[in-house]
Amino acid sequence: MNAARHAIDIATAGITTASAYPNPRFELNGGRGSAITPGTTSGNIIGVGVSQLIENPALRGARINSALFTEQGSQQAYATTRNELVGLVRLRTNEYLLRKLQAREAAESLSLLEQIRERIKVRVETGETGKLDLIRADAEIINARQREETARLQIAQSAITLNRLAAGMLPARWELDGNLEETRVLPALDQLKAEAVQFNPEVRQLEAELDRTKSRVEEAAASVIPGVELRASQLREPDLRNDMIGLSVQIPILDQRRGPKAEAAADRERTRGRLEGRRAELVQQLELSRRAVDIATVRVKALSEGAVRSSEAALRVAEAAYRFGERGILEVLDAQRVLRAIRQDLLLARYELQSALIELDVLTGRYAAEK
Repeated sequence: MNAARHAIDIATAGITTASAYPNPRFELNGGRGSAITPGTTSGNIIGVGVSQLIENPALRGARINSALFTEQGSQQAYATTRNELVGLVRLRTNEYLLRKLQAREAAESLSLLEQIRERIKVRVETGETGKLDLIRADAEIINARQREETARLQIAQSAITLNRLAAGMLPARWELDGNLEETRVLPALDQLKAEAVQFNPEVRQLEAELDRTKSRVEEAAASVIPGVELRASQLREPDLRNDMIGLSVQIPILDQRRGPKAEAAADRERTRGRLEGRRAELVQQLELSRRAVDIATVRVKALSEGAVRSSEAALRVAEAAYRFGERGILEVLDAQRVLRAIRQDLLLARYELQSALIELDVLTGRYAAEK
C-alpha cells in the first residue's frame, strides 16, 4: 500500500516536471579584434546574448495531459492494490472464522462422544452390553480428538496469515469474533455489470492508460516542430555596437518523427485491446461469481433447513433406541458421524457463499475507495 501511495507522489511530481517552462540561455563571448585596414581600431570584442525557447503549445499541452493521465493511472493502481488487499483480508478472515467454527464443532462432537462413552462404560460394567461397544467408542473419541487438534492448528495457521497481511502489527494475543451467516440482497446482474465496468479500478486504470497513450500520440505529432527559439544579442567592438534580435525554427526535413508517432500509435492500440479484453473478462467473471453465489445460497438453504434437521432427528431416534436396547452403538455412532459431516458441509457452503460475495465486491470495486 505504501509503495502504491508513493507511486502517486512520483506521478504528481511528474506533472510539475511536465508543466515546467524551459530555462533561458545566456551566452557570453569574448575575443580581440586586430585592425587590418586603415580607419579601424584594434581592441577587445565582447558578445552577450540571451535566448528563450517558446514551446509549441500543442506539444506542451499533450505532455502535461500525459502526465495528468499518468497520475490518474497511479491513483487507480493504488485503488486496485487496496481493493485486492481488502478482499484478500476479508477472505482470510472468513477462513479464520471457518476454522474456528470447525474447531468448535469438533469440540462439541468430542464432548458428546465422551458422554456416550461414559454411558457405554456403565452398561458394560453392569453387563447390559459387550465390551466391543466401549472399544468402538474409544476409537471414535481418538478420531474426534485428532479432528479437534487439526482444527486448532488450522486456526493458528489462519491467524499467522492474517497477521502477515497486517504487516505483523496485530497484538500478541487476539481473537476475531464473527460468523459466516451474513446475507444481503444483491442487485440484478445487469446492474452489477454496469457497476463493475464503471468502478472496477483495473478498468479505470486501463482507461487512464489509454488516455495517456492518446496524449503521447498528440505529443509525438506536435514534436515535429518543438517550438521557436527567440534570441537577443549584442556584440561590442572597439568602435561599434551591434544589437540583434532573431529567431530559429527547426525545419522537419530529415526527421519528421515518424518513428515516435508509430510507436505511440501502436502503444495506443495495444492499450485499447487490453482495455476491451479486461472489460469482456470482467463481465464473464461477474457472471460466474453471481452463479456461484446462487449455487452456494441454494446449498446453504438445503443443508440448514433440510439435511441438518433430518440428521439431528435421526441421531435422537438412534440414541433413544440405543437406550431402550433396540439398536446397537454402531447406529448411534453412524448417525452422529452423518450429522457431523453435514454440519461440516454447511460450514463449507457458508464459507463458499461469503467467498463468492467477496469476489463480487472485488470485481465491482467496492473496496477501492478509502472510507
